[in-house]
Amino acid sequence: MKRLFLIIGAPGSGKTTDAQIIAEQNEQITHYSTGDMFRAEVASGSEQGKLIESYISKGNLVPIEIVIKTIVEAIKKAPTPVVLIDGYPRSVEQMRELDSYLASESSVELVSVIEVVVSVGVAKDRVLGRARGDDDNAEVFNNRMSVYTEPLLDIQNFYSNKKLLKKIDGERTIEQVVEEMETFVLSLS
Repeated sequence: MKRLFLIIGAPGSGKTTDAQIIAEQNEQITHYSTGDMFRAEVASGSEQGKLIESYISKGNLVPIEIVIKTIVEAIKKAPTPVVLIDGYPRSVEQMRELDSYLASESSVELVSVIEVVVSVGVAKDRVLGRARGDDDNAEVFNNRMSVYTEPLLDIQNFYSNKKLLKKIDGERTIEQVVEEMETFVLSLS
């Protein structure tokens, strides 16, 4: 049985970096970032990659069918019993779609949804400070932030009601955030 942890947070919250470090430090944990999965597909030059690029270049959500297919394949192929996926879900529709999938999938258990909490100001400073691609500018950041925050309350409520939501303060040092998240993940793995 795969033990799945979803990590959500604003653009620039550090969720990808945190999850990468935890996976590097624990051989029983695999990390996938939806953003990295999509960027790899775009870089491959495939038709699906071109379609994905048309959405992410504007800071918009990739269609649900593409997202679910990408995530489900990643979970099933994971070489470890524990899987961290960051950047998902990003919409109520994605959340419900994954929940529906997991309800009929006996080989995967959603253990927790970890929210890395940062203020808009901190998120913006981090994203605009790193500027690693064309999508790291103020206009795209503002769009990505509104895409993230619009469904956030519904996502928080959904997972809180299932007793799956864990919030972590993402405005501390990377070491502090990673230590708290890693301890939490390992305690439930």
